[in-house]
Amino acid sequence: MKNIINCLVENEPGVLARIVGLISGRGYNIETLNVGPTLDRQVSKMTIVVLGDEKIIEQVIHQVSKQVNVIEVVNMTKKRHLNREMILVRVASKDHAARIEIVDLANLFDASVIAVQEDSVTLQMVGDQEHIADFLRLFTPYHIIDISRSGVIAVGREDVNGNG
Repeated sequence: MKNIINCLVENEPGVLARIVGLISGRGYNIETLNVGPTLDRQVSKMTIVVLGDEKIIEQVIHQVSKQVNVIEVVNMTKKRHLNREMILVRVASKDHAARIEIVDLANLFDASVIAVQEDSVTLQMVGDQEHIADFLRLFTPYHIIDISRSGVIAVGREDVNGNG
């Protein structure tokens, strides 16, 4: 099962490497990893997607929580949350007709055309991992030249009173 884990960490050199090493050193695979600053520039938020059963995830959370520069670790999978990933896809378009088909298909997913080259179209799409997988499946008949994915980000859906 995919688990989305959010970690608030001190924005210090080596924190990311230690956490990744801790998880991978135990033989667990990180499917996606996204790190970015929070409103407090001294704190970063890591969103890690790890495959594993409940026992594995409990162990990962316990081990990560014990790290010196870790402020908070939350398994978002068990909470109400929103998650998104962004993908950039460059698709070959040999002619005008193919370009129109690609753009029409992208519109079905609310994807944006961000660049048009002579031989390709570059699209941007934001969605959850299932939505992105569906998007990519529909483009299999076309030649995908390049893909870049952001990795999952997640935020809780609790209300201001902490209920959710």
